[in-house]
Amino acid sequence: MDGILVVDKPQGMTSHDVVDFVRKRFELKKVGHAGTLDPMATGLLVVLVGKYTKSSSIFASDDKEYEATLVLGATTDTGDAWGKIEHSGKEINFKEDEVERVFKKFLGEIRQLPPMYSAVKFKGRKLYELARKGINVSLSPRKIHIKKIDILKTAIPQVSFRLVCSKGTYVRQLCIDIGHALGCGAYLSRLKRTRSGAFCLDKALGIDELKNFNKVDLEKRLSTI
Repeated sequence: MDGILVVDKPQGMTSHDVVDFVRKRFELKKVGHAGTLDPMATGLLVVLVGKYTKSSSIFASDDKEYEATLVLGATTDTGDAWGKIEHSGKEINFKEDEVERVFKKFLGEIRQLPPMYSAVKFKGRKLYELARKGINVSLSPRKIHIKKIDILKTAIPQVSFRLVCSKGTYVRQLCIDIGHALGCGAYLSRLKRTRSGAFCLDKALGIDELKNFNKVDLEKRLSTI
């Protein structure tokens, strides 16, 4: 069985959990994915089956689209709501146009430091493994491209936005950098991937739906583009 399965990943599952579920549920030998989602994040995960696993790097290089919410006035050790929250103590009274001006500064090609709580490797070890031991390392910023960033709703201290970006963009780090630019700190409180390349969330299958599928059902839903 070969093809591409678009899954709506629920919060709490890792991308590996989803791959493992598909492999075991349908007794498949080769299953992978094209672009990791953090356990806190929800939304589109491109799952590759059979010979399509060989093309994971190609699909992973596609642009991604997200809907996210950040919280101003606080930071966390992980950059998201699952970390230890530390409030800045600064008054958060920004006007919408002030926030929007800062957001627009991140449009285009920028350099971004990968967060310590990430799977990026440093001398063969994943950064999150070092972070959990309290070890910080000096990293070089990476070039990324923010192609579109639009504020959807401002309800201070929360700001919801839509983002289209290149491979390798960390939305958690983007929220951290926006908070730093505003001088008050920020962390990511919600993240949903809505698109990856040509694949959109409205065509994705939920885990509960897949639990009711048999192999024939699955094969009918596999894409072969």
